[in-house]
Amino acid sequence: MKIKRLHHLQLCVSPAEEEHARKFYIQELGFEEIPKPPALLKNGGFWCRAGEIELHIGLEETDGTKSKRHPAFEVEDLEGARDFLTKLSVEIKEEIGVPGVNRFSFYDPFGNRIELLELN
Repeated sequence: MKIKRLHHLQLCVSPAEEEHARKFYIQELGFEEIPKPPALLKNGGFWCRAGEIELHIGLEETDGTKSKRHPAFEVEDLEGARDFLTKLSVEIKEEIGVPGVNRFSFYDPFGNRIELLELN
């Protein structure tokens, strides 16, 4: 087996939070919404993209428990991203240092952990 690349990430939100998630990821974080295949429209949720990264937001009843599961997005300006999220009142969690990488994480409003990183 040879894995070629990351194809997409799927995060889940409560069905009641779908529009809030769409606003957070598309309007606030700047992802572009992309069409879902017609056969999957009945499931709700939405798909979006930033650069070459596809993010699929699925609908699922969640218990609100935070987890270590996460996507990690490389960004061009980590400090600018930190400032932007802080202005949205998103709490930043400092991560343990890794050689050659500056990083932090945060939880989206739906309990999904997101890591942002910038390579040195």
